Amino acid sequence: MTQNTDTTGYKDIKQTVLDRIRSGEWRPDSLLPNEQDLAIEFSCTRTTVNRALRELAEEGFLERRRKAGTRVLSAPQRQARFTIPLVRDEVEAQGGTYRYALVSSKTTIAPEWLAARLALQPDQNAMHVRCMHFSGNTPFQFEDRWIVVTSVPQVEHADFSAVGPNEWLVQTVPFTNVELSFMASRVNAELAGFLDMTEGEPVFTAERITWLQSKPVTFAKLYFAAGYRMTTRL
Repeated sequence: MTQNTDTTGYKDIKQTVLDRIRSGEWRPDSLLPNEQDLAIEFSCTRTTVNRALRELAEEGFLERRRKAGTRVLSAPQRQARFTIPLVRDEVEAQGGTYRYALVSSKTTIAPEWLAARLALQPDQNAMHVRCMHFSGNTPFQFEDRWIVVTSVPQVEHADFSAVGPNEWLVQTVPFTNVELSFMASRVNAELAGFLDMTEGEPVFTAERITWLQSKPVTFAKLYFAAGYRMTTRL
């Protein structure tokens, strides 16, 4: 019995497929040969071909459908990948000295807008935590966060006087899904005071929702002081 060994690696197959797409040999919306035919061409296993095509699909160059085959996307859909650092790490990476201050923390029935956003049951409790993050004495971020008590019951005994809620959550609860939204908003009088800005001034704002399987864990709205920049690469 002869053993089937790959003579071509999946990275080589990825590059060859990309070269054929970019040269126009495989045109937008055209179907690729099936995996078995590609495995024969490249003298490798179907598993190796599958990995190469799967990664190209994840990177936005191909569309794969069961029984319909693999086709070249007419417009590559590149995915931006974000890292979500702890604020402490972000400040220290910029050479600053991290400082944290709790503004308020209380458990209350989730307001209607939050219950609708997270599909919570009526009268479900959530911990509402508001806090400031500084780089030295300079405002860096105002955090307004809700944590669902039924998803994270230990939050009722958490002490946020010294550790921020995001840092506590990272150490306490894993998450399986996250939704990120970025927008420009305008600071009200209270936020302007916290961030050392002028009322009505535009502010870079991020919304973040995390889940553990099907359970909503937290909703956070993060307001960054003037000059904040977020960078990603495609």
